[in-house]
Amino acid sequence: MMKPFRAAAVLLGLLLVAGCGTSSSQLVGPARPPINPADVRVYKAPPSKFEQIAFLDATSGTSFFHGTAQGEANAIEKLKIEAAKVGANGVLLTLVDDRPTGAVGIGVGGGGISGDRGGVTAVSGSASGGFPLVSNGARGMAIYVPNQR
Repeated sequence: MMKPFRAAAVLLGLLLVAGCGTSSSQLVGPARPPINPADVRVYKAPPSKFEQIAFLDATSGTSFFHGTAQGEANAIEKLKIEAAKVGANGVLLTLVDDRPTGAVGIGVGGGGISGDRGGVTAVSGSASGGFPLVSNGARGMAIYVPNQR
């Protein structure tokens, strides 16, 4: 049986993980001087002319069962931040998805014995369940678009 202190520590750990996310970039072309992330435009289709700078990957915080619209927006914002670091003025969005990050399991058990005048009756029971944890993810290409407006 999980002691109350340990259960609280597990719950605190889950709450901390829920606020976390990651981002990364891998250069495939020459980087440019960094720019403001607010100046990075997100493209869902490739513009007519662009230069590839880096592959990007980002995740948002963790939630139960499936991602959220806010989680998707956070993951895309992280792509923009990574793109700005390598001087890209655009992100060509290639994938937005839910990524499994683990699961939370819960189990409860108990038992008891009761008796009456003629006999003894044993009673026991247990229940368990689990919840999947997912984070929103986004992938894209950091690009430089000449004459972007």
